[in-house]
Amino acid sequence: MLNNLLINFGEMFINLWNSLGLTSGTWQNYVMILVSFVLMYLAIVKKFEPLLLLPIAFGMFLINLPGAYNVVWGTYPEGLEHTYENVQNRGLLWYLFYGVQNVIYPPLIFLGIGAMTDFGPLISNPKSMLIGAAAQLGVFLTLIAATAIGFNLAAACSIAIIGGADGPTAIYVTQKLAAFSQFNGEHKDLLSAIAVAAYSYMALIPIIQKPLMKLFVPKKERAIKMKPLRTVSKVEKVIFPVIVTLVVGLLLPDAVPLLGMLMLGNLLKESGVCDRLSSQAQNGLMNTITIFLGVSVGCKAYGATFLTGSTLGIIALGLVAFSCGTIGGLLMGRLMCKLSKGQINPLIGSAGVSAVPMAARISEDVGREEDPSNHLLMHAMGPNVAGVIGSAIAAGFLLAIV
Repeated sequence: MLNNLLINFGEMFINLWNSLGLTSGTWQNYVMILVSFVLMYLAIVKKFEPLLLLPIAFGMFLINLPGAYNVVWGTYPEGLEHTYENVQNRGLLWYLFYGVQNVIYPPLIFLGIGAMTDFGPLISNPKSMLIGAAAQLGVFLTLIAATAIGFNLAAACSIAIIGGADGPTAIYVTQKLAAFSQFNGEHKDLLSAIAVAAYSYMALIPIIQKPLMKLFVPKKERAIKMKPLRTVSKVEKVIFPVIVTLVVGLLLPDAVPLLGMLMLGNLLKESGVCDRLSSQAQNGLMNTITIFLGVSVGCKAYGATFLTGSTLGIIALGLVAFSCGTIGGLLMGRLMCKLSKGQINPLIGSAGVSAVPMAARISEDVGREEDPSNHLLMHAMGPNVAGVIGSAIAAGFLLAIV
């Protein structure tokens, strides 16, 4: 009797010991936990894109807790490929990831963004669209660079879209291309690296953009004051999302899921007859999807698959893409300044990347450093929202060529 009791206690102790995470963690898990702590610090203390960076960091933290993977994600039967569909004993994060796997979350995020966006500055100054287009330079230069160093076309397109400075767009393109194309070998699972790079660089906009703005725009041009924008009528604001969707839809149908949801959200807001729907899109829906998207993306940053040479390459190329996008917008701003004989401040060119409204605020900040009475925010919002449209169009183009 005593022997059986000792044996049972021994088995219980062994089972308890084997279930401890301390016995199953790898160095990659601990590295990623440290990375998640850094991202939490940036989100909480530095307030860098906290609404998305904090959920991403915590999702990364959860999935890398030693021993937690099989509980929060699921298990893979021996001999089967580690794909989303092959998971057994599915955990919470697997179900949350369904919206990323089937590219549901990114268009819904765009719906909320549209409901919060005022296209008035762009409508008032349509030339701003040229800056938004020029800011996509980083996308296409990075596409060439990624292809040149060995990434296949689908992977290169997914990396290049980081230059659009739009996290949901990067996720959308990556998942869409993963569904239609095979990412070969170590390039197979790029989502976590691309998403983390995209959101990290969006969070680091003040650090990345300010030096470039001062390097490419002379002091004299940084101090240019712009005339106030004209008032845009309600009719113009209502017609704008319909016309943009029609034109882009006819020319580039692959951009419709993102652009269409963006414009639907804006139409709900500007129509004035759907206040409840607009409010829900801006608040409840947007906040819920943001949490789900962030945690889902973070949970793909599992140490064993994240810490690879490809990840470092993607992060480096992402910085190139974002920087080139900023430079493209600034150069277009300088060209427009010359053509307008000094009526346009080139600083608004940096806002051509799709990071609303932070990029526009940086244009305002740098302008006021030269002249405290100079206010560029509303002028910069035109290129900024043009960049949102431009990133969706660039995404549609990349999907079309693949």
